[in-house]
Amino acid sequence: MSPESLESTLRECLEDLERRMDDAEESRLMGEWRVFAEGRHDGEYFMPRRARPAPPAVQWPKVRVNQTLESPAAMALQQLGQCSDRLAAGDGFLLNVRANFGTCILPSLFGAELFLMTDEADTLPTNWPLDAPSLARVLEGGVPGLRGGLGGRVLDMGRYYLELFREYPAVQKHVHMYHPDLQGPMDLCELLWGSGIFTALIEEPDRVKRLLGLMTETYTAFMKAWREIVPFAPDFNPHWGFLHRGRIMLRDDSAMNLSPAMVAEFVVPHDQQLLTAFGGGAVHFCGRGDHFIGELAGMEGVHAVNLGQPEMNDLETVLRHTVDRGVNLLNLPRAMAETAVANGRPLRGRVQVS
Repeated sequence: MSPESLESTLRECLEDLERRMDDAEESRLMGEWRVFAEGRHDGEYFMPRRARPAPPAVQWPKVRVNQTLESPAAMALQQLGQCSDRLAAGDGFLLNVRANFGTCILPSLFGAELFLMTDEADTLPTNWPLDAPSLARVLEGGVPGLRGGLGGRVLDMGRYYLELFREYPAVQKHVHMYHPDLQGPMDLCELLWGSGIFTALIEEPDRVKRLLGLMTETYTAFMKAWREIVPFAPDFNPHWGFLHRGRIMLRDDSAMNLSPAMVAEFVVPHDQQLLTAFGGGAVHFCGRGDHFIGELAGMEGVHAVNLGQPEMNDLETVLRHTVDRGVNLLNLPRAMAETAVANGRPLRGRVQVS
């Protein structure tokens, strides 16, 4: 698709999205999410829905991830296509978009080489770990320039969305921009160091902590730069179609490989620094994390937890450390929630199900 054709298609699809949005319905849905995020939902679990599906009146094209990495218009079309799908399904997820460059945004600032997936995979890129001399140079340096690597493209994408949405009042009001994927300090360390970091935690703990400190500083600097372009809402912010109290969604996928004691020593202090700096938020992890969820959910300012694979975790342990402590649980499969309720397990209105 030529740039001119892409721009024309984007405008056509934006007009379609604008026509399909029901202001009262989107406002009602946001109100329900706010009640849930505040911990005031009066059912056992929260399963929001729009009143009716709103199918598209035009053909939205399939845009592959690799196309979006070089073209703001292609990225906007791909991200807005997900909003179109939400309206067509009539589900209860909020409409949102992001600068969608994957987990390698901050690693790219340090010169990490990108690893692009095939078009057939249609998956976001990651990065190769640094070699030993490059990692040593990173450890001796400070926070890199924020427009290096993918940084400039990410920040410019935020500005692009703001300008693009200005002509579409309903889109501007109801399609929210959530922050780019900056991961979390430990995840960033693994992305730069590679899997050798897990032995380094034992053999070179002070060196790992130096890198963790640098990742925390870099995350802070970049998120502040993003915040200057797209300010956070004061109390509640969207992420992946959810709404949570606070402002950031930290990722702690690497923690699945660590003991609770290691999480407490290496992960929690740096996550806590970010939560404090940005006014709290939520935590996500993939895989099994019921062995360390107490450490994560116990941090000050954690208001919600999102599990990438809930079925890999002991649900009772998860609930004990989240809903029983006033922390919301996001995106639990409905069958798991219904089974818990049928077995007499209170969910306290703090579990959102899909």
